[in-house]
Amino acid sequence: MRYEGEIFRPFSEADSYLLQCTIGCSHNQCTFCGMYKDRKYRVRNLAEIKEDIQMAKVRYGDLEKVFLCDGDAVAIETDTLLVILDALYQTFPSLRHVGAYVGPQSTLAKTMSELAALRAAGLTKAYLGVESGDDRVLAEIKKGVTAARMLEAGQNLVNADINLSSMVLLGIAGKGQRAAEHAIATAEITNKMKPRYLAALTTTPVPGTVLYHKVQKGEFEMPDPFETLEEMKLMFEHINIDNVKFVGVHASNYLPVSGMLQKDKSKMLDAVNAVIETRNTDALRSEQMRGL
Repeated sequence: MRYEGEIFRPFSEADSYLLQCTIGCSHNQCTFCGMYKDRKYRVRNLAEIKEDIQMAKVRYGDLEKVFLCDGDAVAIETDTLLVILDALYQTFPSLRHVGAYVGPQSTLAKTMSELAALRAAGLTKAYLGVESGDDRVLAEIKKGVTAARMLEAGQNLVNADINLSSMVLLGIAGKGQRAAEHAIATAEITNKMKPRYLAALTTTPVPGTVLYHKVQKGEFEMPDPFETLEEMKLMFEHINIDNVKFVGVHASNYLPVSGMLQKDKSKMLDAVNAVIETRNTDALRSEQMRGL
């Protein structure tokens, strides 16, 4: 298959065909993110995308799952996205899932009728990098929107019946009281946004990023593993909506924890508390085993 640059996808899309619709990310300013820094954002030629779909048909036959790369496929003009979705569903009769990363700004640029049309055409899942519900954190990491606008973007996706996976970052506020404020604000935005999935990752400074340089210069102090678990605990304690699948098994996390909120909340809190209270380093994923 044809790809330009390094390709990234959510870990839950491991068995999806990756169709590169854009090169890079339309925002590409987040201080913690090391993806797409070697390329300038652009939308691929529609004819090339259609050719890739036919190449995938020859190679794989039928498909059930597709993920639209790169970092923010929803930034593509709606009419073009509708053509891409139609080509996919026409080519793969068994197709049941099309997912994409979505940015808050590009999501907000779509009208509700556009989002509804994309859902009707088969865009089934959106991965939104919420990161935090705290305005100060969002400003510091240059997310490009306030918490209120982030919430609006997530709610628009939910109201369009697109399956929303909200991605948040443990440790992104650094050490101290700010970490607790970040965790509680992130729980609060989750309660209002009502995603179907809440995926927590742990902040990992990537060489070459603004965050990495701040850490190296002592301008940002990374929390230790137990402090990130305290954040996870606070999120659990303050999330009060039902039927949210918490996914905490990402390789960046020190302690893999997953379950349904509220059904599994007590069990998940028990697992986190057991490690925090005993300071059991053996229960943690080692730094060598962690990754992005």
